[in-house]
Amino acid sequence: MRLRFRKMHGLGNDFVVIDARAQPVRLDAAQVRALADRRTGIGCDQLIVLEPSDAADLRMRIWNADGGEAEACGNAARCVALLAGDGAAIETAGGLVRAQVHGAAAT
Repeated sequence: MRLRFRKMHGLGNDFVVIDARAQPVRLDAAQVRALADRRTGIGCDQLIVLEPSDAADLRMRIWNADGGEAEACGNAARCVALLAGDGAAIETAGGLVRAQVHGAAAT
């Protein structure tokens, strides 16, 4: 399987970000673990998949390196805010997050 991705860093955490808004991506826990593996995969603390959302500008799904899905991650939201743009609404399993970008940093 070939996937386009970005590698991003936010306050000490690193992320693999896959934009699946135009083309759906389905990953299972084993695939997430393989991508997150630092010796044989891309390597990351969390894998982030951006998807379309009916409730916001986009949906951010978050998987930990062990393959389990997380509700939210502030450092991942910082990275996604840079991609989504100032004022973007980001849907997470933990609720809605509003992006505010200040210069080169996102909060």
